[in-house]
Order: sequence, then C-alpha cells, then structure tokens
Amino acid sequence: MKRRFGRIGPWTLRSLAIGTLYRAAKEEKTVQARALRLLRSWLSPQQRVEFERKGYFDVVGCDTGTRYRIRRGTSGNVNEIDEYGRLSTGWCFVPVGGLVEGDVMLAQKIALETEEERALSIANSFPGPIRWRRLGSRPSEGRTALGPLHSS
Repeated sequence: MKRRFGRIGPWTLRSLAIGTLYRAAKEEKTVQARALRLLRSWLSPQQRVEFERKGYFDVVGCDTGTRYRIRRGTSGNVNEIDEYGRLSTGWCFVPVGGLVEGDVMLAQKIALETEEERALSIANSFPGPIRWRRLGSRPSEGRTALGPLHSS
C-alpha cells in the first residue's frame, strides 16, 4: 500500500491542531505553570516585562527603600542592588513548605514589599557576586580598585 504525503486532508490538520492545543492545555495545568501564572498576575507591568525578558524582577523594600532583585529560583535568589545598579548582599529566605519556584518568588516579593525588616531578620545573608578582573585592566568609573588579584 502506497501512502501519499503530498496532500493532507482537513481532518488530519484538525487532528494536529487539536493535539497541539491539548498538549498546551495540559502543560498549563501543572503546578509550576499555575504558580508562575499567579506570580505574573501580582507583578506590575514593568516587573512582568523584566521577568519575561531577563528572568528576574526588582522590588523596593517597604521599610528602608532598598532595591532588591529577585531572580528565578527557590533559595539564595534575592540580592540587594547598590546605588550603581550592581548586585550586592544576597539574602536567603523561603516560606515554609515545599513550594514551587513561582510561589516562593511571590512570597519573597510580598515579604519585602510589606514586612521587609521582619523578612530580613530571619533571612541568611551572603556576600554578593564577586567580579574578578584581569591584571592590568582598569576598574569602571565609580568603582574603587582593590589592587591586583594575583598572589605574589
């Protein structure tokens, strides 16, 4: 029996379309997808764009006015942002329970925007990212040179 692949009938196209829609609907029903959808509904338009493009969003603490960046993840994913826009001190705090990424990020956002001091009082801090530079290179404006990074 020979089969022709040159022509696809309308029923075949419908079956393919229905299969694609079914898979997309099934993926939207997962716990992770629901959590991310809830997180997006709580983000401002600017935060939503930032999250979709870069995988993080910034929030402002309610008590100190400090800016924080919340990156995708479930722990160790919150950093303060200094006056130059660089990441500094990191904070690790998560809600109790085995929550998925979107729910953890939403809890962190709400905590920093409504109870910043309380959230940070229970959080573990860690140093921000270390930026190494090559010997002989100059630091960017506004930064202080710490000297060569090689050992003598």
